[in-house]
Amino acid sequence: MIRFLCFLLILVVPQPLYAEEGNENFRSTTFPLPRFVSLRADEVYVRAGPGKKYPVEWVFKKASLPVEIILEYENWRKIKDYEGQSGWVHHSLLSGKRTAIVKADGYTPVYKSKSRNNGLSVKLEQKVVVELTECDRELCKINAAGFVGWIEKSALWGVYVHEKFD
Repeated sequence: MIRFLCFLLILVVPQPLYAEEGNENFRSTTFPLPRFVSLRADEVYVRAGPGKKYPVEWVFKKASLPVEIILEYENWRKIKDYEGQSGWVHHSLLSGKRTAIVKADGYTPVYKSKSRNNGLSVKLEQKVVVELTECDRELCKINAAGFVGWIEKSALWGVYVHEKFD
């Protein structure tokens, strides 16, 4: 009788309504996971699950903020923000435009060239959002409010240490 009850309990345990971490059966695209993208709109609702039936947990109020996609389910993406909060957003509210946030404390130098010998372009405060245009092994070329230059990759949230692009 006890074996039967254990078996019955296993059968009635509710199954998840959406993808769980590590479950590749729910992949909607062939893009790598995780990956960084940015917010397309000035108002992005972040939900508890992948669908409009799930409650809104919070709202982003600024386009271009970088977020990390950590899961996919149909047209929904589970994202993580700079502060480590996660939730689900519709894919149409995300952009492939690459941005990053300055994470280093104090003021972070932005150099005029890759060589870092041509002097400073500007110094950026923590949490400034920058557009990424190119990244090599150690540095990323950025545009921040019209200032263009090179910044240490380690000072940014929104790009992986091993990532290179141009």
